[in-house]
Amino acid sequence: MKKLEKLNQEIEKTEKKLRRAQNEEKMLEHQIKTLTRKERTHRLCTRAAMLESYLPHPEAITDEQVSLFLKLLFRQDSTRQLMEKVFAGNGTEKEAQNEDEFF
Repeated sequence: MKKLEKLNQEIEKTEKKLRRAQNEEKMLEHQIKTLTRKERTHRLCTRAAMLESYLPHPEAITDEQVSLFLKLLFRQDSTRQLMEKVFAGNGTEKEAQNEDEFF
């Protein structure tokens, strides 16, 4: 009888540990989601600021105009080739300056 009570107590103890571990897992997953969202928000804000720094009078341009401009820009073969070059790691600041002369 005592042995059975002892085993039941062990089961309860182990179940409590399991619940604590599950709660900790949920908290960690929530932290990961929060950090991922913050990183994405930071990246979006940083890149949007970069884009805006090249736009003439950004406060006077609508979102639709920016969207249309980007669509047209990224459809050009020269833009795609330049992106491939830069994102492949072959593009340097010096090469980018040379590309400015091209355009």
